[in-house]
Parts: sequence; C-alpha cells; structure tokens
Amino acid sequence: MPRRPLVAIVGRPNVGKSTLFNRLIGERRAVVNDVPGTTRDRLVGTAEWLDRVFDVVDTGGLDPTAASRGKEPLSVDSAPFIDAIRQQAAEAIQAADAVLFVVDAESGVTAADRAVAETLRRLQQRKGDKPHPPVLLVVNKVDSDQKAEDLYAFYELGFGDPIPISALHGRGLGDMLDRLLEIIPWAPRFDEQTDDEDVPKLAIVGRPNVGKSSLLNRLLGQERVLVSDIPGTTRDAVDTRLRYFGQDVVLIDTAGIRRKGRIEPGVEKYSVLRALRALQRADVALLVIDATEGVTAQDAHIGGYIQDAGASVVIVVNKWDAIEKDAYTMNRFTEHVRRALHFLDYAPILYVSAKTGQRVGQILPTALEVYQARYTRLPTSLVNRIIGDAVDQHPPPPMKGSKALKIYFAAQVGVAPPTFMLRVNDPKLAHFSYLRYLENRLREAHPFPGTPIRLLLKERERRKKGKRAK
Repeated sequence: MPRRPLVAIVGRPNVGKSTLFNRLIGERRAVVNDVPGTTRDRLVGTAEWLDRVFDVVDTGGLDPTAASRGKEPLSVDSAPFIDAIRQQAAEAIQAADAVLFVVDAESGVTAADRAVAETLRRLQQRKGDKPHPPVLLVVNKVDSDQKAEDLYAFYELGFGDPIPISALHGRGLGDMLDRLLEIIPWAPRFDEQTDDEDVPKLAIVGRPNVGKSSLLNRLLGQERVLVSDIPGTTRDAVDTRLRYFGQDVVLIDTAGIRRKGRIEPGVEKYSVLRALRALQRADVALLVIDATEGVTAQDAHIGGYIQDAGASVVIVVNKWDAIEKDAYTMNRFTEHVRRALHFLDYAPILYVSAKTGQRVGQILPTALEVYQARYTRLPTSLVNRIIGDAVDQHPPPPMKGSKALKIYFAAQVGVAPPTFMLRVNDPKLAHFSYLRYLENRLREAHPFPGTPIRLLLKERERRKKGKRAK
C-alpha cells in the first residue's frame, strides 16, 4: 500500500493555520485561539478531496520572534518554546510532499511573512529543476470578492499566484484543493485505504508534567513532540503512527489533565476536553504516574475517566530512576498503586524511566497484549459453564424477602471491552458485590489483562400463552 501524501500547513502565527487544518480534516482537533503561538506540536489528520486521501500536518508559527516584533505579541507562555516550535515546523516541511504557505489578507504582507518565505526557500531541497517540496501560497481571511481582487502584494513572496480562501467560512477551499492535487504525489482513493479502526490506538494520559511527551519521544526514538519541565506544554492530542514488528500502532499524546478547579478558562480548558475526547477513541490508555510523587487524588480521577470511557489501561510508573530503591521498593509501590487505584486492579503495572529508557521497551508489547485481550471473544458454551460453576459454588443471596437472583443463560455479546449478557429473573435482584464475584470468576478462566469487563443483565422473556384452538 503506497503511503498517503503529506501536506504541511505553515506560516507565521495567527494567520489561521489551525482553522484551515480543522476545516480540511472535518473536525475541531487543533486548538484555535487568537493568541499567536497557540499551536506548538505537529498535528496530523487525514483529509479527503475528490475521492483522494492525503495527510495534513498543522504546525506552530515558523517565525514567532518576527511576529512578536509586530503589532501582535507572542503568547507569553509560548515564549520558552520558540526554538522548539521552529524546529518542529522545519521537520514537518522537510517530510512533506507539499506545503500550504498561509498568509493573512487583512494584515497584508508582513516582515514575518517575508521571513517565512525565505525560510521555505532555504529548506527546499532541489530535485532536478523543481524545488521540493512545492509550495502553494494561500491567502486566508478573504471573505468577499472585493478582498479577493486585492492580492497583488502577495506576489512579492515569490510563490506564484496566491489562492484566496476563507478557512473560517470554507470559501475558495475547492479551488485550493484542486491545485493541491495537481502537485502532490499520487494519492490513493478513499476506498483503497487501510481501515484505521483496525489499528490499535494508545492514548498517553496523566497529570501535567509526569513525563508523557518524554515517554512518547522515547518510544519513537525522536523528538516528535515538545518536551520541557513546564507543566502544560502539550495542548493538543497529537496522533503519531508507527510500525512495531509489523503491527501499525497509533500513539496519542495528550495534554495533562488537571483538577476541574485548577483548569484555566480558554485554551487550557479546551486542551483538557481534547484529552478526554482522546480517551473516547483510544483502545488502550497508558496512565502515566510520577514515581517521585506516588499516586495522587488526581491520578485516581484520571483513572476514573479511563474507566468511564471503557478503555483498557496499562499503568506506567515513570521516573523510576529517581527513586531510592531496595529489594522491596517495587513490591511496596505496587501495593500503594493497587490501594489507590483499586478499581483498576486488572491493569498491568510497569516501572519505567523515559529519561534513561529503563524498561520502556516493555510498554508496547504489554499494550498490544492488552489490546488483544480487549477483542477476545469466549465461546457461549464456555461462558455458560463458567457462570454455572460460579453460581453452584456460591449462589446469589436473597435480596427482597426470600427472592433471589436466578441466572438462566450467559453469553458474550460484544468486545472492546468484552461484554457479557446474563438472562435473569429480575435484574434488580443483582447486588454489585455478586456481579464483581462473577467478573472475577470470568477473569480466572481468562485473565483479560488490562481491560474492563461489562456485565449486562436482561430479564428473561416469558413465553406468551397461545390461544386455545377451538
């Protein structure tokens, strides 16, 4: 299967790159804000046009320092990341098959635009007589025909005819995409693509500054996302696809999830919402815990979010290299984790160090094992035998008067997570402790490591008596 072409969206801060990215992929994945410097990492999504599919990468502003000298100041909390943002954008350009160079019709040509244009020319690698990657000059915020006529100034940037669009309203996007398909390599048709639903999606979640992005970079073996010691560096849920021993895997790095009372309004609030949405589409959550701080109340809250989303989970205790250890340290910490996260007692626990690489190599094999357990389906005969033996050894206690729960039939009716349906006389007679007992018996027969089990109770349908024949 040929790879999908990659298109990079670049430009100075606050010209509408993230708005265009969201419009192309058809969902609000990038955080959009009027403050320059909001986008820091590379975000990758899939776009479709005329039955052709290609990947789109959103980047931070190529030259935030130039923008900060103009009338639009750079976001203060993005200032420490200027060099890293520029490096991320440069790497995206070098990997791209085409570039959408976005400028702002309302601002006209600025010194920052000229700096970006010069940077693009410098990064282009010559292949024969044509520069690579090819660049389309996209003039955003053109909301009327009158504005579309006033584009001559942008020719000075040296990238041919400017293409007027309005990313916010969708104006001119068809013409832009037609031009784009002419310059990118062969793009596979939509129905010729592999189904991403079959690709394991692993979301890296946790509190701010527990080492999620460092862990992702260690897994990838490259500086794929920004890393710093400042809590809250990652704002968007970043998807990264990799191949691990012949298996495609999608890693989702997310913003740190704070307590509700500590979430600042605006960009941070939406970043946390995107982290929670990432859990909804993840198969397995890697819950990262800081070994130097132990399991906190917020770690338990995030564990609850994972459980509510129905995702499978691997508990990853990071910064294990920073702990003074003896022969019993790991056992004591495991007991601590099990007590604090007792509702995730089925989750494997790994002790790693993203800084040194210690035991990081165990994460993907463990996560894929959990993923396989998530899609395990047991035969109906086996399920009935497990539940029947459990009831024989420990019958349900009476709940109302002398009436007790009766289980007539059991079968697995779903996966992701494994879901079992029990036909009973009255679902209201089932106590949660007895359901937990049945769940434990199912896990004894098949461990289902790292994945939750759902039990659905349905009242047995009673046969209607037919009319007597005359």
